[in-house]
Amino acid sequence: MTRFDAADPADRRKLYVDAITAHRQRGSGFVTLEVDDGALATADDEPAIDGSESAADSEHDAPDSELGAPWIQFGDGLINLDCTDTELESLKSVLGEFPAFKIDEIRRPDDAEGINVHVSAKADPNRIAQCLDAIFRRVYELPSEFRVWVVEL
Repeated sequence: MTRFDAADPADRRKLYVDAITAHRQRGSGFVTLEVDDGALATADDEPAIDGSESAADSEHDAPDSELGAPWIQFGDGLINLDCTDTELESLKSVLGEFPAFKIDEIRRPDDAEGINVHVSAKADPNRIAQCLDAIFRRVYELPSEFRVWVVEL
C-alpha cells in the first residue's frame, strides 16, 4: 500500500479497498480509518446532505462536538465505530441499504462518551468500501470532499 489518504469520493473508496486488502494480506488485527480534522471545520459551513440546513444548524451535533474526529475500524469481518444516539439512528438507516451488514453489538460504556457499535460486514472489499463511505458521509454528516486517513494498518 503506497498511499494513506484520499479526499475525492472515488479515491476514498479505492483507499478503503486497498486498506482492507493490505490488512488481510498482513494478517493485522484491524485497519483504522480516521477523518481529517480539516473536514470537520468545513462540515459546519456546508448544507446538510438533504439540503435543508447546515450541519451546524441541525439538531444533529457538529461532527467533532462530542466524540472527536469520526473513525471506523475494520477487522475480521467487523466494522467498529463510535457514535451518538442520533448518529446511531442514522447508522441504522444507512445499514438498511446494505442488507449484508447487520449490527452485532451495541455497547454504552460507563467510562466513555457515546456508543460503541459493532457491525458484521460479510461482503467483498468493494461493497465494504461503499458502506464505509456512506457511514462517514451520512452518519457523521460530512461534506462530499472530506479527507480520510488510514491511521493504523
